[in-house]
Amino acid sequence: MPMTATPKAAYVIGTFDTKAAELQYVSDLIRAAGLPTVRVDVGTRSAETNLEFSARAVAACHPGGAAAVLECSDRGRAVTEMTVALRAFMAGRKDIAGIIGLGGSGGTALITPAMRDQPLGVPKLMVSTLASGNTAPYVDVSDIMMLFPVTDIAGLNHLSSVILGNAAHAMAGMIQRTVPPAQDLKPALGFTMFGVTTPCVQQVSAELSDVFDCQVFHATGTGGRAMEALVSAGMLCGVVDVTTTEAADFLLGGVCSAGSERFDAIVRSGIPWVGSCGALDMVNFWALDTVPQRYRGRLLHSHNANVTLMRTTAEELARIGSWIATKLNASPGPVRWLLPEGGLSSIDAPGQVFHDPQADAALFAAIEAAFVTSDLHRLVRVPHHINDAAFAQLVATHVREVVPVGEGSGKQASGAKC
Repeated sequence: MPMTATPKAAYVIGTFDTKAAELQYVSDLIRAAGLPTVRVDVGTRSAETNLEFSARAVAACHPGGAAAVLECSDRGRAVTEMTVALRAFMAGRKDIAGIIGLGGSGGTALITPAMRDQPLGVPKLMVSTLASGNTAPYVDVSDIMMLFPVTDIAGLNHLSSVILGNAAHAMAGMIQRTVPPAQDLKPALGFTMFGVTTPCVQQVSAELSDVFDCQVFHATGTGGRAMEALVSAGMLCGVVDVTTTEAADFLLGGVCSAGSERFDAIVRSGIPWVGSCGALDMVNFWALDTVPQRYRGRLLHSHNANVTLMRTTAEELARIGSWIATKLNASPGPVRWLLPEGGLSSIDAPGQVFHDPQADAALFAAIEAAFVTSDLHRLVRVPHHINDAAFAQLVATHVREVVPVGEGSGKQASGAKC
Protein backbone atom coordinates (compact mmCIF):
# COMPACT_ATOMS: atom_id res chain seq x y z
CA MET A 1 0.00 0.00 0.00
CA PRO A 2 1.30 3.51 -0.76
CA MET A 3 2.42 5.49 2.24
CA THR A 4 0.26 8.49 3.12
CA ALA A 5 1.79 11.78 4.20
CA THR A 6 1.38 12.72 7.85
CA PRO A 7 -1.22 15.50 8.06
CA LYS A 8 0.18 18.76 9.29
CA ALA A 9 -1.13 20.17 12.56
CA ALA A 10 -1.30 23.34 14.60
CA TYR A 11 1.12 23.09 17.49
CA VAL A 12 -0.32 24.52 20.73
CA ILE A 13 2.55 25.19 23.12
CA GLY A 14 2.59 26.37 26.70
CA THR A 15 3.06 25.49 30.34
CA PHE A 16 0.24 23.07 31.09
CA ASP A 17 1.16 23.14 34.77
CA THR A 18 -0.18 26.72 34.99
CA LYS A 19 -2.24 27.33 31.82
CA ALA A 20 -3.87 24.00 30.97
CA ALA A 21 -7.43 25.35 30.71
CA GLU A 22 -6.47 28.18 28.35
CA LEU A 23 -4.28 25.97 26.17
CA GLN A 24 -6.93 23.28 25.94
CA TYR A 25 -9.54 25.91 25.05
CA VAL A 26 -7.38 27.16 22.17
CA SER A 27 -6.71 23.60 21.00
CA ASP A 28 -10.41 22.72 21.07
CA LEU A 29 -11.34 25.77 18.98
CA ILE A 30 -8.71 24.97 16.36
CA ARG A 31 -9.93 21.37 16.21
CA ALA A 32 -13.51 22.60 15.89
CA ALA A 33 -12.36 24.57 12.84
CA GLY A 34 -11.36 21.28 11.23
CA LEU A 35 -7.64 21.15 11.96
CA PRO A 36 -5.64 18.63 13.96
CA THR A 37 -3.64 20.00 16.87
CA VAL A 38 -0.55 18.84 18.73
CA ARG A 39 -0.44 19.96 22.35
CA VAL A 40 3.08 20.44 23.68
CA ASP A 41 3.75 20.94 27.38
CA VAL A 42 6.81 22.99 28.32
CA GLY A 43 6.03 23.34 32.02
CA THR A 44 9.11 22.68 34.11
CA ARG A 45 7.00 21.50 37.04
CA SER A 46 4.27 19.80 35.06
CA ALA A 47 2.77 16.40 35.80
CA GLU A 48 0.38 16.46 32.80
CA THR A 49 0.84 13.41 30.57
CA ASN A 50 -2.52 13.18 28.76
CA LEU A 51 -1.18 15.20 25.84
CA GLU A 52 0.43 14.53 22.51
CA PHE A 53 3.77 15.53 24.05
CA SER A 54 4.41 15.84 27.75
CA ALA A 55 7.00 18.10 29.32
CA ARG A 56 9.20 15.05 29.91
CA ALA A 57 9.02 14.12 26.22
CA VAL A 58 10.15 17.62 25.27
CA ALA A 59 12.84 17.73 27.96
CA ALA A 60 14.24 14.42 26.68
CA CYS A 61 15.33 16.27 23.53
CA HIS A 62 17.79 18.36 25.55
CA PRO A 63 21.42 17.43 24.74
CA GLY A 64 21.86 16.60 28.40
CA GLY A 65 18.68 14.55 28.65
CA ALA A 66 15.48 15.24 30.56
CA ALA A 67 17.31 15.57 33.86
CA ALA A 68 19.10 18.68 32.59
CA VAL A 69 15.69 20.36 32.51
CA LEU A 70 13.43 18.75 35.04
CA GLU A 71 15.93 18.33 37.86
CA CYS A 72 16.99 21.97 37.97
CA SER A 73 16.26 23.42 41.40
CA ASP A 74 16.38 26.97 40.04
CA ARG A 75 13.25 27.85 38.03
CA GLY A 76 15.02 30.39 35.83
CA ARG A 77 17.65 27.89 34.80
CA ALA A 78 14.99 25.23 34.23
CA VAL A 79 13.15 27.57 31.85
CA THR A 80 16.41 28.30 30.01
CA GLU A 81 17.15 24.61 29.61
CA MET A 82 13.57 23.86 28.51
CA THR A 83 14.05 26.51 25.82
CA VAL A 84 16.99 24.51 24.50
CA ALA A 85 14.96 21.30 24.65
CA LEU A 86 11.95 22.80 22.85
CA ARG A 87 14.11 24.09 20.00
CA ALA A 88 15.62 20.63 19.56
CA PHE A 89 12.16 19.01 19.77
CA MET A 90 10.59 21.32 17.20
CA ALA A 91 13.54 20.95 14.84
CA GLY A 92 12.69 17.28 14.50
CA ARG A 93 9.01 17.75 13.69
CA LYS A 94 7.87 17.39 10.09
CA ASP A 95 4.15 18.04 10.59
CA ILE A 96 4.11 21.70 11.66
CA ALA A 97 1.38 23.70 9.94
CA GLY A 98 1.61 26.56 12.42
CA ILE A 99 2.51 27.34 16.02
CA ILE A 100 0.48 29.14 18.66
CA GLY A 101 1.92 29.80 22.10
CA LEU A 102 0.50 31.25 25.31
CA GLY A 103 2.68 32.74 28.00
CA GLY A 104 3.80 35.42 30.37
CA SER A 105 7.39 36.59 30.50
CA GLY A 106 8.84 33.13 31.08
CA GLY A 107 6.65 31.37 28.55
CA THR A 108 7.27 34.01 25.91
CA ALA A 109 11.03 33.77 26.35
CA LEU A 110 10.77 29.98 26.24
CA ILE A 111 8.52 29.52 23.20
CA THR A 112 9.56 32.27 20.77
CA PRO A 113 13.10 30.95 20.06
CA ALA A 114 11.54 27.75 18.67
CA MET A 115 9.16 29.87 16.61
CA ARG A 116 12.06 31.89 15.18
CA ASP A 117 13.71 28.65 14.06
CA GLN A 118 10.79 27.91 11.73
CA PRO A 119 10.89 29.06 8.10
CA LEU A 120 9.45 32.42 7.18
CA GLY A 121 5.83 32.05 6.16
CA VAL A 122 4.96 29.31 8.67
CA PRO A 123 2.20 30.88 10.83
CA LYS A 124 3.49 31.84 14.28
CA LEU A 125 1.28 33.50 16.89
CA MET A 126 2.39 34.26 20.44
CA VAL A 127 -0.28 35.39 22.90
CA SER A 128 1.85 37.17 25.46
CA THR A 129 1.44 39.56 28.34
CA LEU A 130 4.57 41.27 27.01
CA ALA A 131 3.05 42.01 23.61
CA SER A 132 2.24 45.65 24.39
CA GLY A 133 5.88 46.45 25.20
CA ASN A 134 9.18 46.01 23.42
CA THR A 135 8.74 42.79 21.44
CA ALA A 136 12.08 42.96 19.63
CA PRO A 137 13.82 40.39 21.90
CA TYR A 138 11.10 37.87 21.05
CA VAL A 139 10.23 38.63 17.42
CA ASP A 140 13.74 39.65 16.34
CA VAL A 141 13.76 39.47 12.51
CA SER A 142 11.19 36.68 12.21
CA ASP A 143 7.49 36.86 11.26
CA ILE A 144 6.07 36.09 14.70
CA MET A 145 2.71 37.75 15.42
CA MET A 146 2.29 38.97 18.99
CA LEU A 147 -1.16 39.37 20.58
CA PHE A 148 -1.71 41.14 23.90
CA PRO A 149 -4.31 39.24 25.99
CA VAL A 150 -5.25 42.36 28.05
CA THR A 151 -5.82 40.24 31.16
CA ASP A 152 -3.18 37.90 32.50
CA ILE A 153 -3.29 34.35 31.19
CA ALA A 154 -4.56 33.07 34.49
CA GLY A 155 -7.89 31.38 33.89
CA LEU A 156 -10.76 31.72 31.44
CA ASN A 157 -13.21 34.59 31.83
CA HIS A 158 -15.56 36.52 29.57
CA LEU A 159 -12.74 38.71 28.19
CA SER A 160 -9.96 36.16 27.94
CA SER A 161 -12.28 33.68 26.23
CA VAL A 162 -12.92 36.17 23.44
CA ILE A 163 -9.28 37.13 22.97
CA LEU A 164 -7.95 33.59 23.12
CA GLY A 165 -10.76 32.56 20.79
CA ASN A 166 -9.67 35.22 18.33
CA ALA A 167 -6.12 33.89 18.55
CA ALA A 168 -7.27 30.32 17.90
CA HIS A 169 -9.37 31.34 14.91
CA ALA A 170 -6.54 33.48 13.55
CA MET A 171 -4.21 30.49 13.66
CA ALA A 172 -6.80 28.27 12.01
CA GLY A 173 -7.42 30.87 9.32
CA MET A 174 -3.73 31.29 8.53
CA ILE A 175 -3.31 27.55 8.14
CA GLN A 176 -6.47 26.96 6.12
CA ARG A 177 -6.19 30.02 3.88
CA THR A 178 -2.65 29.67 2.60
CA VAL A 179 -1.34 32.25 0.18
CA PRO A 180 -1.08 30.79 -3.34
CA PRO A 181 2.53 30.53 -4.52
CA ALA A 182 3.65 33.08 -7.06
CA GLN A 183 3.33 31.83 -10.61
CA ASP A 184 6.11 33.97 -12.05
CA LEU A 185 9.10 33.18 -9.85
CA LYS A 186 11.97 35.60 -10.29
CA PRO A 187 15.36 35.70 -8.57
CA ALA A 188 15.05 37.72 -5.36
CA LEU A 189 17.14 40.82 -4.76
CA GLY A 190 17.43 42.54 -1.39
CA PHE A 191 17.41 46.36 -1.31
CA THR A 192 18.06 48.72 1.62
CA MET A 193 16.14 51.99 1.72
CA PHE A 194 15.46 55.06 3.85
CA GLY A 195 12.98 57.82 3.15
CA VAL A 196 15.91 59.98 2.06
CA THR A 197 17.06 57.38 -0.51
CA THR A 198 13.62 56.27 -1.66
CA PRO A 199 13.84 57.89 -5.13
CA CYS A 200 17.01 55.95 -5.91
CA VAL A 201 15.67 52.60 -4.73
CA GLN A 202 12.36 53.07 -6.51
CA GLN A 203 14.11 53.88 -9.78
CA VAL A 204 16.51 50.93 -9.51
CA SER A 205 13.80 48.43 -8.56
CA ALA A 206 11.58 49.64 -11.39
CA GLU A 207 14.46 49.17 -13.81
CA LEU A 208 15.16 45.64 -12.57
CA SER A 209 11.65 44.37 -11.85
CA ASP A 210 11.40 42.71 -15.26
CA VAL A 211 14.00 40.17 -14.17
CA PHE A 212 14.15 40.28 -10.37
CA ASP A 213 11.76 40.07 -7.43
CA CYS A 214 12.79 43.27 -5.63
CA GLN A 215 12.45 43.00 -1.85
CA VAL A 216 13.02 46.29 0.00
CA PHE A 217 14.17 46.47 3.62
CA HIS A 218 13.92 49.60 5.77
CA ALA A 219 17.45 50.32 7.00
CA THR A 220 16.44 50.84 10.62
CA GLY A 221 18.71 48.19 12.12
CA THR A 222 16.20 45.35 12.11
CA GLY A 223 15.77 45.86 8.37
CA GLY A 224 19.42 45.28 7.60
CA ARG A 225 19.54 42.32 9.93
CA ALA A 226 16.42 40.83 8.34
CA MET A 227 17.90 41.19 4.88
CA GLU A 228 21.13 39.52 5.95
CA ALA A 229 19.17 36.71 7.60
CA LEU A 230 17.66 36.01 4.18
CA VAL A 231 21.15 36.12 2.68
CA SER A 232 22.31 33.50 5.20
CA ALA A 233 19.26 31.36 4.41
CA GLY A 234 20.04 31.43 0.68
CA MET A 235 16.83 33.30 -0.07
CA LEU A 236 18.42 36.18 -1.99
CA CYS A 237 20.67 35.99 -5.04
CA GLY A 238 22.04 39.50 -4.72
CA VAL A 239 22.04 42.59 -2.51
CA VAL A 240 21.53 46.17 -3.68
CA ASP A 241 22.76 47.92 -0.54
CA VAL A 242 21.98 51.48 -1.54
CA THR A 243 21.43 52.60 2.06
CA THR A 244 24.31 51.64 4.37
CA THR A 245 23.34 54.12 7.09
CA GLU A 246 23.11 51.41 9.76
CA ALA A 247 26.91 51.44 9.91
CA ALA A 248 26.86 55.09 10.98
CA ASP A 249 24.38 54.33 13.76
CA PHE A 250 26.43 51.38 14.98
CA LEU A 251 29.70 53.29 15.13
CA LEU A 252 28.27 56.51 16.57
CA GLY A 253 25.58 55.23 18.91
CA GLY A 254 22.43 55.88 16.90
CA VAL A 255 19.14 54.04 17.33
CA CYS A 256 19.12 52.37 13.89
CA SER A 257 22.16 50.16 14.36
CA ALA A 258 22.23 46.68 12.86
CA GLY A 259 25.11 45.81 15.17
CA SER A 260 28.70 44.84 14.61
CA GLU A 261 27.78 41.94 12.30
CA ARG A 262 26.34 44.11 9.51
CA PHE A 263 27.84 42.96 6.17
CA ASP A 264 29.11 39.69 7.68
CA ALA A 265 26.46 37.59 5.92
CA ILE A 266 27.51 39.20 2.63
CA VAL A 267 31.09 38.14 3.29
CA ARG A 268 30.28 34.61 4.43
CA SER A 269 28.03 33.89 1.47
CA GLY A 270 30.02 35.68 -1.23
CA ILE A 271 26.69 36.92 -2.61
CA PRO A 272 26.94 39.63 -5.31
CA TRP A 273 26.82 43.05 -3.62
CA VAL A 274 26.15 46.35 -5.34
CA GLY A 275 26.02 49.20 -2.85
CA SER A 276 26.44 52.85 -2.10
CA CYS A 277 26.71 55.33 0.77
CA GLY A 278 23.06 56.16 1.18
CA ALA A 279 22.22 58.19 4.32
CA LEU A 280 25.73 57.97 5.75
CA ASP A 281 25.37 61.72 6.18
CA MET A 282 23.21 61.08 9.23
CA VAL A 283 22.88 59.31 12.56
CA ASN A 284 19.39 58.59 13.89
CA PHE A 285 17.98 59.35 17.31
CA TRP A 286 14.45 59.52 18.64
CA ALA A 287 12.87 62.82 19.72
CA LEU A 288 15.19 65.79 20.20
CA ASP A 289 15.37 65.39 23.98
CA THR A 290 16.77 61.85 23.57
CA VAL A 291 19.90 62.98 21.69
CA PRO A 292 22.94 62.18 23.88
CA GLN A 293 24.38 65.18 25.67
CA ARG A 294 27.69 64.88 23.83
CA TYR A 295 25.89 65.55 20.55
CA ARG A 296 23.63 68.41 21.66
CA GLY A 297 25.83 71.06 20.01
CA ARG A 298 25.88 69.31 16.62
CA LEU A 299 23.89 70.03 13.46
CA LEU A 300 20.54 68.34 14.20
CA HIS A 301 17.47 68.08 12.00
CA SER A 302 13.98 67.01 13.09
CA HIS A 303 12.90 64.43 10.53
CA ASN A 304 9.57 64.32 12.35
CA ALA A 305 8.30 64.69 15.92
CA ASN A 306 9.82 61.36 16.93
CA VAL A 307 13.02 61.16 14.87
CA THR A 308 16.04 63.46 15.03
CA LEU A 309 18.92 63.26 12.55
CA MET A 310 22.51 64.33 13.27
CA ARG A 311 24.88 65.31 10.46
CA THR A 312 28.04 63.23 10.40
CA THR A 313 31.39 65.03 10.29
CA ALA A 314 34.33 64.45 7.96
CA GLU A 315 36.20 62.59 10.69
CA GLU A 316 33.22 60.38 11.47
CA LEU A 317 32.59 59.63 7.81
CA ALA A 318 36.22 58.62 7.31
CA ARG A 319 35.87 56.15 10.16
CA ILE A 320 32.59 54.80 8.79
CA GLY A 321 33.94 54.41 5.27
CA SER A 322 37.03 52.56 6.45
CA TRP A 323 34.92 50.22 8.60
CA ILE A 324 32.63 49.23 5.75
CA ALA A 325 35.52 48.87 3.31
CA THR A 326 37.37 46.54 5.67
CA LYS A 327 34.28 44.37 5.91
CA LEU A 328 33.69 44.20 2.16
CA ASN A 329 37.33 43.47 1.39
CA ALA A 330 36.86 40.01 2.90
CA SER A 331 34.03 39.02 0.55
CA PRO A 332 34.94 36.31 -1.97
CA GLY A 333 32.11 37.43 -4.23
CA PRO A 334 31.64 40.38 -6.60
CA VAL A 335 31.45 43.82 -5.00
CA ARG A 336 30.56 47.06 -6.79
CA TRP A 337 30.62 50.16 -4.58
CA LEU A 338 29.25 53.30 -6.19
CA LEU A 339 30.18 56.63 -4.59
CA PRO A 340 27.62 59.42 -5.27
CA GLU A 341 29.73 62.57 -5.38
CA GLY A 342 26.63 64.77 -5.64
CA GLY A 343 25.28 63.82 -2.22
CA LEU A 344 24.30 60.94 0.03
CA SER A 345 20.63 61.65 0.72
CA SER A 346 17.75 63.93 -0.16
CA ILE A 347 18.86 66.38 2.56
CA ASP A 348 22.51 66.23 1.47
CA ALA A 349 22.04 68.26 -1.69
CA PRO A 350 22.61 71.92 -2.64
CA GLY A 351 20.34 74.12 -0.55
CA GLN A 352 19.47 71.29 1.87
CA VAL A 353 20.25 71.21 5.58
CA PHE A 354 22.90 68.44 5.49
CA HIS A 355 24.71 69.51 2.31
CA ASP A 356 28.44 69.24 3.09
CA PRO A 357 30.64 68.34 0.10
CA GLN A 358 33.82 68.51 2.19
CA ALA A 359 32.56 65.94 4.68
CA ASP A 360 31.43 63.67 1.85
CA ALA A 361 34.82 64.04 0.17
CA ALA A 362 36.47 62.76 3.35
CA LEU A 363 34.20 59.70 3.20
CA PHE A 364 35.12 58.95 -0.40
CA ALA A 365 38.83 59.44 0.26
CA ALA A 366 38.75 57.06 3.23
CA ILE A 367 36.90 54.45 1.22
CA GLU A 368 39.42 54.69 -1.62
CA ALA A 369 42.29 54.34 0.86
CA ALA A 370 40.85 51.27 2.60
CA PHE A 371 39.06 49.44 -0.22
CA VAL A 372 41.10 46.78 -2.03
CA THR A 373 40.19 46.71 -5.70
CA SER A 374 40.44 43.59 -7.84
CA ASP A 375 38.76 41.96 -10.81
CA LEU A 376 35.83 41.15 -8.53
CA HIS A 377 35.89 44.24 -6.31
CA ARG A 378 35.38 47.58 -8.01
CA LEU A 379 34.98 51.12 -6.69
CA VAL A 380 33.16 53.57 -8.94
CA ARG A 381 33.03 57.33 -8.39
CA VAL A 382 29.82 58.75 -9.86
CA PRO A 383 29.41 62.52 -10.47
CA HIS A 384 25.73 62.45 -9.50
CA HIS A 385 23.52 62.71 -6.47
CA ILE A 386 22.34 59.38 -5.07
CA ASN A 387 18.73 60.12 -6.04
CA ASP A 388 19.53 61.24 -9.60
CA ALA A 389 18.14 59.09 -12.39
CA ALA A 390 21.62 58.72 -13.89
CA PHE A 391 22.95 57.28 -10.63
CA ALA A 392 20.06 54.83 -10.34
CA GLN A 393 20.58 53.71 -13.91
CA LEU A 394 24.24 53.01 -13.22
CA VAL A 395 23.35 50.97 -10.13
CA ALA A 396 20.94 48.88 -12.20
CA THR A 397 23.58 48.35 -14.88
CA HIS A 398 26.07 47.01 -12.35
CA VAL A 399 23.44 44.71 -10.82
CA ARG A 400 22.74 43.19 -14.22
CA GLU A 401 26.47 42.68 -14.73
CA VAL A 402 27.25 40.89 -11.46
CA VAL A 403 24.04 39.07 -10.48
CA PRO A 404 23.58 35.98 -12.64
CA VAL A 405 20.06 35.05 -13.66
CA GLY A 406 19.28 31.41 -14.29
CA GLU A 407 16.88 28.63 -13.54
CA GLY A 408 16.42 28.47 -9.78
CA SER A 409 15.47 25.97 -7.16
CA GLY A 410 12.58 27.94 -5.69
CA LYS A 411 14.11 27.94 -2.22
CA GLN A 412 13.17 31.56 -1.62
CA ALA A 413 10.00 32.65 0.12
CA SER A 414 9.39 34.82 -2.94
CA GLY A 415 11.43 34.32 -6.08
CA ALA A 416 13.68 31.58 -7.31
CA LYS A 417 17.30 31.12 -6.43
CA CYS A 418 19.75 32.36 -9.03
